[in-house]
Amino acid sequence: MAKHIFVTGGVVSSVGKGITVASIGALLKARGVNVAVQKLDPYLNVDPGTMSPYQHGEVFVTEDGAETDLDLGHYERFIGVDLTADANATSGKVYSSVINKEREGQFLGGTIQVVPHVTDEIKRTILECAARINADVLITEIGGTVGDIEGQPFIEAIRQMRKDVGRENVTYIHVTYLPHLASTGELKTKPTQHSVRELRSMGIQPDIIVCRSDFDMPDELRDKIALFCDVPREAVIPLPTVDSIYEVPLVLADVGMGELVAARLGLSEARGDLSVWENIVERLRNAHEPVSIALVGKYVELEDTYLSVREALKHAALLHGKSLDLFWVHSEQLDAGNAASQLSGAHGIVVPGGFGIRGIEGMIATARYARENSIPFLGLCLGMQVMVIEFARKVFQSDSVNSTEFEPDVEYPVIDLLPEQRAVEQMGGTMRLGSYPCTLVPGTRAFEAYGADATRERHRHRYEFNNDYRDALSSAGLQFSGISQDGRLVEIAEVQDHPWMVGCQFHPEFRSRPDWPHPLFAAFIGAAVEAVPPGEQSQLPL
Repeated sequence: MAKHIFVTGGVVSSVGKGITVASIGALLKARGVNVAVQKLDPYLNVDPGTMSPYQHGEVFVTEDGAETDLDLGHYERFIGVDLTADANATSGKVYSSVINKEREGQFLGGTIQVVPHVTDEIKRTILECAARINADVLITEIGGTVGDIEGQPFIEAIRQMRKDVGRENVTYIHVTYLPHLASTGELKTKPTQHSVRELRSMGIQPDIIVCRSDFDMPDELRDKIALFCDVPREAVIPLPTVDSIYEVPLVLADVGMGELVAARLGLSEARGDLSVWENIVERLRNAHEPVSIALVGKYVELEDTYLSVREALKHAALLHGKSLDLFWVHSEQLDAGNAASQLSGAHGIVVPGGFGIRGIEGMIATARYARENSIPFLGLCLGMQVMVIEFARKVFQSDSVNSTEFEPDVEYPVIDLLPEQRAVEQMGGTMRLGSYPCTLVPGTRAFEAYGADATRERHRHRYEFNNDYRDALSSAGLQFSGISQDGRLVEIAEVQDHPWMVGCQFHPEFRSRPDWPHPLFAAFIGAAVEAVPPGEQSQLPL
């Protein structure tokens, strides 16, 4: 039977539970523990796939095609695992399952209640996630904060888990925030005391309290929290803001988090090998020379929308011994007239994914600027599509070239709806989702980047390159360097007479890791480093 760690949050959301969970997973993995991770989100959407990026941020896609919370990206990057649909469940998913069972008569005419039926479904979700990969330890993060009405069934379910699997097999960790009052120069513990009291009123006494803050926590505050929240002093874990999220596993290791969890669950208390994280942090600290990358998107007001893209760029920059100087450009504020001024100084340009017509012409202008000025360019999903549109406008000498997503009756529909999508009416979970094989063409930049003749990548799209234009654009210099295994779909396109201009229909950012930068990002940053003007060049480390 798996052992369980349940992580709750107090005071405010976005305080860093996801990074804390991922870091604990990294500490356990270093000890040789088989770790699984899960996020339970109390909102009523079945999944985040139909939610606005302004409300939810990035939608992370798993290998098996689940649209999930962005925290799963942190889990994968820190723990080095490929998660599945089991790793994310929402209230909507839980309630849908319960209602379907009731409609099928599985409850034998009984009255359906939050307790026990909904809580039993939540517990089933937890236990099945651990069982499917035979995990030694499952870390489950409860989204939101303690006290949220919609989160109460989840808190009740994890309270019951203590009885179901045995108290010795359960550890409760509470992540809370210590606000700093500028007027007094103090960190305040009262919000932490209140959130712990709320959690205790629901039947859960935390074993460990992680205290997030923007300043170092004095020792006397650890004593105070330990006294008022009834935990040992060593179980009050300070976690101040650090320069890089990849420092967090080492910060937690240094204050004894790994030993605390291991002792509580009867695991090996040896620190394990954290040399991978030590190496990453050391290289980050020594990467002083920047590579300047422009990210042109329509949601740049909320950087979490492109969280995996940002991290993949960091991973690739680190590989080349560079720090990432990323600047954000709103595609709605960009056009052919101001592209040069908006993108000036960029050693490379990324256009990420997205949906809808807003900001599209700015992205097309970006692709034109990159092509005409020989600036390394990486287009991701929608970014590949706008690259193709811009190239085709040049070839056909017409502005009547577009995607049917934006212009249904356009003269040259070089991007069109996938045939299997034409009869789709429901929006959620119905796109081309998940991992698919891709065959790479020898002699192309994509082939050189991967160093292989095939790969598998994760997709999230409804529209695809229109094969009616393959011959015309290919003969004009647009090379199709990655094709679906059945030969039907263009997966990667690149401009031949350009130093490095590549677009892919999939989302390579989801597979990148700090110790394994994705090949396309690594090749792109490599091209951007080569594009740095001679006066800005520095010697790369061996």
